[in-house]
Amino acid sequence: MRKKLTQWFGLRIARLVRQAEKTLDAEQLPSFANEPQGLKIESPSRIINAAHIMMGDNVSLGPGCMINAIQRYPGKFLTDLPPRTEVQSFNPSIEVGDRVSATGYLTISAVQSVVIEEDVIFASHVFVSDHAHGRRSVDIPYKYQPLDDIASVRIGKGSWIGEHAVLMPGVNVGEYAIVGANSVVNKDVPARSIVAGAPARVVRTWSESESDWVAPKG
Repeated sequence: MRKKLTQWFGLRIARLVRQAEKTLDAEQLPSFANEPQGLKIESPSRIINAAHIMMGDNVSLGPGCMINAIQRYPGKFLTDLPPRTEVQSFNPSIEVGDRVSATGYLTISAVQSVVIEEDVIFASHVFVSDHAHGRRSVDIPYKYQPLDDIASVRIGKGSWIGEHAVLMPGVNVGEYAIVGANSVVNKDVPARSIVAGAPARVVRTWSESESDWVAPKG
């Protein structure tokens, strides 16, 4: 009896996992700013203000992703605001190019502009934002302060963004660059380079003459 119960629970859990990770049908997808073809988004995922988001064709996003085009801050999720809380309004834009793929748990948050060019690959738990929480006062909870450090983000085509990487506001990642796992990118990444660390720094660049990745001199 115990063996049968164990098998039943195992099958039940496997079925629930499959249901949770299913790909949304076309009619379940939100109304994006365009009409992408071949788009696959596994659930559970959150797409917020889809009318400000353009999705390329054949994009594939794993479970747990959140794509958030912020039009108002503080948003509806913050209630009972302190007196004189400043409310900001934005006209955000998020563009995801053709054939972009994410393993899962990708977060993209924009109040201005985040552009991801074609064929970019994201490992899991990557965070991309074109803004930060305000910190101009130490007497007001940060979540009630106006968003700050607003600057557009662009990720060049063919790039690879590693596990748990964080891309900060104003960053431009060049084409075919690689961002190492657990990196915090707070400045531009040259094309065809590998960066790693917190803050991230260039550890390899592609050498055409050697047809290989080489360490920077000096």
